[in-house]
Amino acid sequence: MANKQLKWQFPFLILLIVGTVLILKKQVPYQTDQGIVFGTMYKITYQSKENLKMEIESELQKVDNSLSPFNKKSVITHINHNEDYSTDSMFTHVFRLAKTISKETHGAFDITVAPLVNAWGFGFKNASHVDSLTIDSIRQFIGFEKVDLVDGKVVKKDPRIMLDCSAIAKGYGVDCVARLLESKGIKNYMIDIGGELVVKGKNAQQESWRIGINKPIDDSLSVNQELQTIIEINQGGMATSGNYRNFYYKDGKKYAHTIDPRTGYPVQHNILSSTVIAKDCATADAYATSFMVLGLDSAKAICNAHPELDAYFIYAKENGNTGIYFTEGMKQYLRN
Repeated sequence: MANKQLKWQFPFLILLIVGTVLILKKQVPYQTDQGIVFGTMYKITYQSKENLKMEIESELQKVDNSLSPFNKKSVITHINHNEDYSTDSMFTHVFRLAKTISKETHGAFDITVAPLVNAWGFGFKNASHVDSLTIDSIRQFIGFEKVDLVDGKVVKKDPRIMLDCSAIAKGYGVDCVARLLESKGIKNYMIDIGGELVVKGKNAQQESWRIGINKPIDDSLSVNQELQTIIEINQGGMATSGNYRNFYYKDGKKYAHTIDPRTGYPVQHNILSSTVIAKDCATADAYATSFMVLGLDSAKAICNAHPELDAYFIYAKENGNTGIYFTEGMKQYLRN
């Protein structure tokens, strides 16, 4: 009796296997494009019958032409040179978002920080001799309230003001690629530009996208891959900021690349790594930087005031050990 049942079941099993194979063969493949943009690596994985690398890089070039201070012909370069120049839609969007976040963070995020970043050797100009007099002098023309956008043109209260959107532009570039993929009807993708990401849907294994957060170990060569935790996510923008990769030592003192626009000096707060998940990557990018400037207590307060933001902080305790803090909403993404 058992053998008869097995004989009847066997053809159905064969049909099931064949059917599964055919379905898998019909599944739209995943494309992966890689390259260099904004001075960093990008990797974009998306489910599509056609490869879109040329269109993706064209979109990223538009962002570079608008917001890169290293591009001599970009919109922001013309503005920094005080030329009579109209902004484009990309610059306008980023400028307005930056102003909003500057207000929300009480000036911890500020795109007029460029002269300070340059002075400390982390910007688009060579470092100058830095002392307290130099910093005090530069601070006179730092402040998001000293610049505005009127009829498509940037109006400065001081011609020495220069803009640096590096703490938001990379995230915005990720968002631009996401919009391109969405316009093609693509629903499963992960866009990663130098660790700033937008993800949606599932990966090629039909699972949520998995993203590691590195332990904040001094690593200027980016060789450390030791993970603090893993995030599983299927929609949203994510950015991580930290001072463990971009820094230098001078006269035995470490100088980190995150500059506090309010004081003019590299931050010395207790947050070692700040990861933010938001509705888009530009927002996540800007807040991740802001939290590095603010320190743990002020960062917590802003997260409490903005429940739409989820955050994961690795910070230094007074006893020298490492601590972890994450928002209630972040729990849904943590897998270890």
